[in-house]
Amino acid sequence: MSELFAFGDKVDGYSVRVFNERVVRAAAGILFFPALVAFMNAWLAGNFQPIRLFVIIFLIDFTIRLFINPRYAPSMILGQWMVRKQQPDYSGAPQKRFAWGIGFVLALVMAYTMVFNHMLGPINFLSCGTCLILMFFETSFGICIGCKIYNMIYKNQAELCPGGVCDLPPPASNQLRWPQVAVLAAFIASLFVIAPVVYTKGTLNTDPDMMRDMISNRGMHSDNSMPSVESDKPISTDAAEVARCTVPEFAKKIGHEAQWKLHNNCK
Repeated sequence: MSELFAFGDKVDGYSVRVFNERVVRAAAGILFFPALVAFMNAWLAGNFQPIRLFVIIFLIDFTIRLFINPRYAPSMILGQWMVRKQQPDYSGAPQKRFAWGIGFVLALVMAYTMVFNHMLGPINFLSCGTCLILMFFETSFGICIGCKIYNMIYKNQAELCPGGVCDLPPPASNQLRWPQVAVLAAFIASLFVIAPVVYTKGTLNTDPDMMRDMISNRGMHSDNSMPSVESDKPISTDAAEVARCTVPEFAKKIGHEAQWKLHNNCK
């Protein structure tokens, strides 16, 4: 029973409980992809339903990780299966508990604001953006930002960090050399030359009248049996409707005015 609620695995030769870092990174990637899709749906299309669903999934996953056993969290189960044929790479469990605690707190904030109270504001985007950054660094680079914060708070307590960053200085061969920096700088500089050319000369040669017709008729079938959402909703001049569709200042400041109107079904 004690092992059922254990945090981390006991492995011979290690003084602390550990996790297979390959599983952890795989689980982060499994969560990162739907999180990014849901976030972009909310940001670009004003559709907040996918991100509300993801917040529930994320909260359940991290609740199981922290309070039951990480090996039974859905993302960890899938991650373990995906890397089942790879050699384990162990990292310490204590700093992972702290890092995942940060994720759990962010999940609680998003669940309270977005799922249960349907609140929209900067705090939602800040919480979602922070989660995306944490998961991206974990799955892409093997960098646990929460573990680094743990090391700043609890000095000399973290062991078996991914890549050995807690134990040994990075080898000299890993340091960037000036030719590499020069190539990277030249590549970035070339983008400032290429991008304007692409944007000014690479547009599709589409008939403007046809594009206007497509936009005005979006949401309609070829037989015109289904009216668009815009034409189906009469324009209200009621004062309450005007007040309801007044875009809040936070949405204007983050350039989210059009998406806010779309999400709230406003003209």
